[in-house]
Amino acid sequence: MILLLDTHTFIWYVTDNSRLSNQVLEFINDENNEILLSIASLWEIAINQNLGKLSFNQPFEIFITQQLNLNDFRLLDIKINHIAVVATLPLHHRDPFDRILIAQALVENIPILSADKIFDAYPTRRLW
Repeated sequence: MILLLDTHTFIWYVTDNSRLSNQVLEFINDENNEILLSIASLWEIAINQNLGKLSFNQPFEIFITQQLNLNDFRLLDIKINHIAVVATLPLHHRDPFDRILIAQALVENIPILSADKIFDAYPTRRLW
C-alpha cells in the first residue's frame, strides 16, 4: 500500500515519539508499504525549525536526507493538479500545509497517516 505521512507523523516517527499509534507504526514498518513524504512537509519542518519550534541535532538538510534514506521514505513532489484541488477544497481547515497534503492524498488516491481529525471533514482516508 502507498501511504502519505502527515508532517507530525514523520517528526514523531523519526524522533521515537510515543504519540504514534501502534497501527501507524505497523504501517510504516511494513516493508510492503511505500511511504511518501510531501515536499510540503519539508517546507513546514524548515519553517518550524527556523522559528525555533523544532530542533534537530544536525543541520536540516543532513537530518532530512539521513531520515529519508534510513527509513526508505520517498518524496512526493507538489504537482499542478494537487494545487488545483487545493483551490476547490472547502475551508474546513485553513492550514495551508495540511490543505496541500489533503489535496495530494485525494489526487494520488492514497491514505494519509495523521492524528489530525480535521482531515476527516474531507473525502480522504485518514489512518491512525
